[in-house]
Amino acid sequence: MFVIKGKQILDDRVDVCPSPAFKGRDVLIRYKGLLAKSGADRVFCHYGYDGWKNINTVEMRREPDGSFVASVPVNGQSEINFCFKDSANNWDNNSGWNWATDIRH
Repeated sequence: MFVIKGKQILDDRVDVCPSPAFKGRDVLIRYKGLLAKSGADRVFCHYGYDGWKNINTVEMRREPDGSFVASVPVNGQSEINFCFKDSANNWDNNSGWNWATDIRH
């Protein structure tokens, strides 16, 4: 679950906690999407803020349930934008829509 533009989105591939995120704190992003289900050995969270500004990539940690998690700092003003890639450079960008969550101040 995550909140974007004030709407709560239920998506079994992605969970963001807390969502909305709080500026100046970290948010935990959990990914269970196509790359995880396809047996990726490593998954990275590619993220930016407020329309993909200040882009970064962080390696995610594999959990016992097969999902991948990463802690991401909340440095934007209105939203965190994110998608995922594996070590073979295969991307999951939600069919070009990516993902996002609101930021609260």
